[in-house]
Amino acid sequence: MPPVLIQNVNVSTAVAPPPPRWQSFHFNVPNFKDLPTTRDHYVETPKFSCNGRDWVLTIIPGGVRDAAPEGFVSIVLIHLSGGRGGITADFELSIIDKFGKKKNAFEASRSFDRAFKYYGWRDFMKRSDILDESQNILDSNGTLTVAFSMKEKPSDVYVPNNPFQDIMKGLFLDKDTADVCFEVCTAEKKGKKKRAKASELFHAHHLILKKCAPMLANLFDLDDSDGKLATATISDIRPDIFHHLLHYVYGGSVPEDELKANAKDIIDAADKYSIINLKLEAEAAYVKSTDITMDNAMDNLLYADAKNCALLKEAVMNFLAENSSDA
Repeated sequence: MPPVLIQNVNVSTAVAPPPPRWQSFHFNVPNFKDLPTTRDHYVETPKFSCNGRDWVLTIIPGGVRDAAPEGFVSIVLIHLSGGRGGITADFELSIIDKFGKKKNAFEASRSFDRAFKYYGWRDFMKRSDILDESQNILDSNGTLTVAFSMKEKPSDVYVPNNPFQDIMKGLFLDKDTADVCFEVCTAEKKGKKKRAKASELFHAHHLILKKCAPMLANLFDLDDSDGKLATATISDIRPDIFHHLLHYVYGGSVPEDELKANAKDIIDAADKYSIINLKLEAEAAYVKSTDITMDNAMDNLLYADAKNCALLKEAVMNFLAENSSDA
C-alpha cells in the first residue's frame, strides 16, 4: 500500500537563524496529537530550497510500514530536483520544544543522485514522548515544531547537461518533422456484422531510424515517395509494444513494470527488428520475474534458443542442473 497524504493539515515554514554556512528551516505541524497514526499516512512540509536544490520533508505520525518500530514517528527527507547531477548533503533534523530548545537532534551526510531519492529516520522519536507534557515539546496549541538544517556548499557555476537526448526525445512522434510513418494494426475485432482492423499511426524520421534501428528504416523506400510521407504497415506487433520499441529508439526507456508485464512481446519485437539493447533489458526483466519450474523449463529453453536469449538459457540450464534428480 503506498503512503497516504493526510489531508487538511497546513504545515507552515519559518526560516530559522542559521549557524555559519548552514541554512535552517522550522516546520510547524498544528494539532499533532490529533493526527491519524495509521502507518504510512503522512503530512508534507512546503517545498524548500537549499544548495540550488528543492527538498521536502514528510512527517509520518504512525511510522513507516514494516520499517518503523511500533509507536515511533518517522520523518523522510526527499530530494526533488532532477537533471542536475548528484549532490552530497550534510544535514541535521531535530525537534524544537515550546521554549525554543533543540531536542532529539540527528546529523547525517548522504548522496542524492536523482530526483525523489530519499533518506529517512524511521524511528525518529517515540510519539508518546512527543505527547508527554513533561517533555514540553508541543506548544499550548498542540503544535509540533520540526527543525531542519543543511550545510551550504560553495556555489559552483552551473553547467547545463548536453541537450541532445532531450532533443531526440522531443522528436518522438513529431508529425511536423517526420518523413515516414508506421501504421501498426491490431488484431481483427469481430463485430456482429463486420470485421474491422484498428490501426495506430507512429510518425518517425528515416535518418534516426537508419542510424538507430536500420531494420525499421529498411521498411521504407524514400526514392518512391515523391517527397510525400512514406508509410509502412506492421501487423504482427501490438501498438502499445511498438510504442515502447520506437520510444526506446528515440532515447526513451520502458518502465520496469511494463518490461515485466510485456517482457516476451518486447523480446519478440526487439528481436525481429534487431533492437538489441532493448531485447536484453526485456530478457533480464523476464528472467528476474519468472519462476523456472519443471513444468515450464522446456518451454523456456526452447524459447531462449529460438530468440537467442543467452541469459534465459543460462537460467534454465542452472535450474535443471540444480534439480537434475527431479527431471
